[in-house]
Amino acid sequence: MNWYEKLNQYFPIEEMKSKQHMELLLKEKSDIYFKDEGPNHVMMYVEMDDFIFIDYLFVSKDARGQGLGKKLLQKLKKRGKPIILEVEPLDYEDTDTQKRMKFYTREGFHHAESIGYRRRSLATNEINELEILYWSPENESEESIYEKMKKTYETIHTYKDKQLYGESYGDVDDVLTFDTNERHTGSQGNEK
Repeated sequence: MNWYEKLNQYFPIEEMKSKQHMELLLKEKSDIYFKDEGPNHVMMYVEMDDFIFIDYLFVSKDARGQGLGKKLLQKLKKRGKPIILEVEPLDYEDTDTQKRMKFYTREGFHHAESIGYRRRSLATNEINELEILYWSPENESEESIYEKMKKTYETIHTYKDKQLYGESYGDVDDVLTFDTNERHTGSQGNEK
């Protein structure tokens, strides 16, 4: 099974870029878009000067619980930049979303509570909501994470979308929102 098939089997259709889209990014954005692949994992990520965005992280069922995901994140953390990623909202009836959230929390990622992310899927035509998680070595503000996420959306997610899919994804200001009333304090809600 090739790297794209692994990702495609694991991630929901509304979250997947087409193979053509990812291959184009790897070719035409090779200075910032990367694939880290091994027998039990596939990680697609963006590395900008001031942050890293993990587009997809897949660890095979056979290798889960063996520290592979942690090792992949550690490799990126060593670069000393904030790391941003998108995850499905926590669903208490879906153990995968619970395990995923527990893993990222254990790895020091925070939920960007002030950032909203709602994008219409070009595959299903339905609105897809995702949560933004981030890890920061310098206690990055959510406003800064929001700006970096906008850059990722415009540079990567919508790259040649009209050419690739026959239509465009929504405008960045309609897809990503920042709510100043939901400022994250960094204490995970433990303040009184």
